[in-house]
Amino acid sequence: MDIVDTFFNWSVLQSSLPLLLLGLGTTLSLGVTSIVIGLVAGLFLALLRLYGPKPLAVLAVGYIDLFRAIPILVLLVLIYYALPFVGIRLSPFAAATSALSLVSCAYAAEIFRSGIQAVPRGQFEASQALGLKFWGMMWHVVLPQAFRLVIPPITNNCINVMKDTALASVVAMPDLLKQATQAQALAANPTPLIGAAVIYLLLLLPMVRIVGSLEKRFAIGHRK
Repeated sequence: MDIVDTFFNWSVLQSSLPLLLLGLGTTLSLGVTSIVIGLVAGLFLALLRLYGPKPLAVLAVGYIDLFRAIPILVLLVLIYYALPFVGIRLSPFAAATSALSLVSCAYAAEIFRSGIQAVPRGQFEASQALGLKFWGMMWHVVLPQAFRLVIPPITNNCINVMKDTALASVVAMPDLLKQATQAQALAANPTPLIGAAVIYLLLLLPMVRIVGSLEKRFAIGHRK
């Protein structure tokens, strides 16, 4: 067999395509769920770190430092295989979502914190002078400006979450990589893995280009 028949076998790819598309649906569900949970929780955690009571702010810092340091694969294994020993048993999807969300939340919190702190102090003072309460100031003045600043890094974080969904295969999650591995075993040919790699590229390359465009746009806007 030559390299084409081994790695780019069209008939093998066609037969494995239904499995790959099924895995792609699972990957998208896992990625989108983890991203949404991570962003919402990350914003709350950033506000807690910046403006919460001292004990809660310290806990928020500890959470952020811990989950930015721990590898996702280690966390995933702990959640799926260790928690049953204390009576908590999660499905593969719930375990993978928990692991990805916990880590995504920590990174998103730091991104949001940097965005909020980058808003000029004059904006805070002007809001207070207008009589806006804390949440009114945040919702109408500070957060819209902070969101504009953090769009590129937040999008980059979302890309990382989508890539990390491939780790869910270690807990028998039928994601794209797991289905490609099964298709490879059935066909005794690595072409399904190449197909999975192409699908990942088609999914993530547009997001990478969006990040580049946003960084360029906002960098130009900042210089002006």
